[in-house]
This record gives sequence, structure tokens and C-alpha cells, in this order.
Amino acid sequence: MELRHLRYFVAVAEQRNFTRAAEKLFIAQPPLTRAIKQLEEEIGVELFIRKARGLELTSGGSYFLAHAQQILDKVEATIADTRRIASHRKTIFSIGFVPSVFYGQLPLMVRRLRQNKNLEIVLHELKTREQVEALKSGKIDIGFGRIRIEDPEVDQEKLFDEPLIAALPVAHPLTAAPPTMKELADMNMIVFPSGAGPNFSDLVHGLFRRRGLKVNVIQQVNDLQTALSLVASDMGFTLVPEQVRRLQREDVEYVPLADSGITVPVLASRRHGENPNAIMRLTNTILAELVENRIAGRYP
Repeated sequence: MELRHLRYFVAVAEQRNFTRAAEKLFIAQPPLTRAIKQLEEEIGVELFIRKARGLELTSGGSYFLAHAQQILDKVEATIADTRRIASHRKTIFSIGFVPSVFYGQLPLMVRRLRQNKNLEIVLHELKTREQVEALKSGKIDIGFGRIRIEDPEVDQEKLFDEPLIAALPVAHPLTAAPPTMKELADMNMIVFPSGAGPNFSDLVHGLFRRRGLKVNVIQQVNDLQTALSLVASDMGFTLVPEQVRRLQREDVEYVPLADSGITVPVLASRRHGENPNAIMRLTNTILAELVENRIAGRYP
């Protein structure tokens, strides 16, 4: 089996059509069809069901697709890192993060790591589920997110629980005192991110639902900055992690909640069973110090 077989298979699986896949790959259709047939014979499994309206993946094909994509991603990441190392003579350490964790002490960790002149830090803004896939493919070395993702190939460590606060339009009546979840449920709500879960939006919805409260979502947006801009436009409120208050805006007020125990976790994700190298050991040491500072209320 060659890498081209995996690339051909992924293209056909994405297009569900040999002709379109051949056009995407810039090859003729007959050799593409033969390559897929050879792949099926080598694996001993039928990967596609041929139907009049196109191709469908078998259960084995769906499983093979997920792992083929990971292998190709790993190859691309390895090639990119090799080129970086060759040109810079540096070790690459890649970090995935969701934006809301980058308003706290994570930038300090990055600054301290960058003091090592032989180390190049690469940052990737990724949702937690995307971080899990990026860890498995080798695109990143560690990820920071908020959502629990069950995957045997990835370990998630809870660093600490962070209180949620309400972001409200400046001078809104509810900024006079900490609002209750019930009071907030009577307002229009802006949630982020939009799209398929699990994500931060699902976590926030669950906090209201477990209290028997129904929220009126007026807008779903892709990112925190857009959500805050809509709050500033007096369209509603949103809930954000406490460290986001460092993102100062004149048109938005951050208010603690009256209800106790309204928190979200900060999680570190790493590849399962991987022995930490020197860079990861340094990262873990810095993290332990930063977490201790956060829990004790000491900020740099």
C-alpha cells in the first residue's frame, strides 16, 4: 500500500464519485478505479457500495476513511515540521487552544517556552474536538479546551474550574447587582460557537436546562468577539469564562452571577501513553506553577 492509495481513497470517499475524484486528483478515471480495487483487494474489505446514484461507504470504509485522513494529516505535519527544523534548526512545539483560555495565563506559558532559543512555538486556534483529532494526527503536541471528549488515544486533565460571568450591555439594569440564572433566562441570549457539538454552547445550555430554565437564543455566532459585539449592540447577553473580563470593552460590562457553582473546566489534552520529552516536561512544570497561581488567586 502506498500513500497515493490513501489519497485516492480519501478523494473518492469525499466526492462519492470516481469521475469527480479523478478530476480533483488530475488523473484519468480508469487508473483511479484500478487503484481503489487494488486497495480493497489488499485490505480484503469492500470499501464502497456501488449504486446508480453514486458511491456509499461501507462500515469498514467509514472506519478506514477516518484513519486514512489521520495518517495523511500526520504525514503532512511531519513534512512541514521537517522543513521548519531544516530551515530554522529548531524543535517545533505546537499548541492548540480555544480562544477563551487565551485571556488568562496561557500567554505567559508561551512566553516562557519561547525563552528557549532552540524551540519554535506554533499556535493553532482549534475547538476541543478539533484538538483531539490534531493530537492524534500529530498536528499539535498539547491542547487547551473546555469540553470533555472521550477518546482512548487522548488523555484530558482538568487544570481547574473557572467561574462563568455574564457579559451585559453597559448600564443594563442587571449590572447593578449579580444577576441570577433565572433573571438572565428572561433576556435574549447570544451563544457561541455555532455548529455541531459538543461545544461551549452546549455546556452553557446545559447549565440553564439543569435548573429547569429555558433560554431564548436570539443569535448563534462562531466566536467570542462577535458575541461581545452583539452584546454591545444591546441584542442580549452572553456567558463567558471569568478570564475573558481581561478583554476590556467600554460598551460591555462583566458581572458575576448570583448563583453559586456556575463554572466551566479548563482542560489540557495530550496523547495517551506518550512518554513526555524534555519540552513536554518543561511545559508540564510551567503549567503546574500557573495552575497553582490561578487557584491561589495570584496572577502575574
